[in-house]
Parts: sequence; C-alpha cells; structure tokens
Amino acid sequence: MLKVLGHPIRLKIVAGLCAQECNVKHIWECLALPQATVSQHLALLKNKGIIEGTRDGVEVHYAVVSPFVRRLIEILHAEP
Repeated sequence: MLKVLGHPIRLKIVAGLCAQECNVKHIWECLALPQATVSQHLALLKNKGIIEGTRDGVEVHYAVVSPFVRRLIEILHAEP
C-alpha cells in the first residue's frame, strides 16, 4: 500500500477522499488533470483495496475504505 501511495497524485486523491467522497469529475477538476489520468490512478487504488466506488445513477462516488490508509493520512495531517 505504501508503494501505491508513494505517487504524489495518488496521495492527493486519497487525502481528498478521506475528507469527502466524490466522483471522478470532481477529482480531476480539483487536481487539474486529464480525466483519463485520474481514472488510471483510481483504478490502481481500487485494485489495492484502498478505495471503493459506489454507483449513483451514471456517477460513481469514491471513498477510502482502508482503515490503515485513513489512519496514515490522519497521521500525516497531524500537527507535531
């Protein structure tokens, strides 16, 4: 999991999804990246069991489901 989270884009995606679940369009707009790039990163995170997508009509909302990753992001955001 740490290797997957070692990529700065994936780390940003996961940190954002820990704060709020969102759809792929919202993610790529926030990161100012092409939709295809974000989708590739989401697919890798999903395959590693870090996030899950829930279908709502035509949209898929992503959220972090790994307790380990949630705790890791919490620690990274903690003040010393």
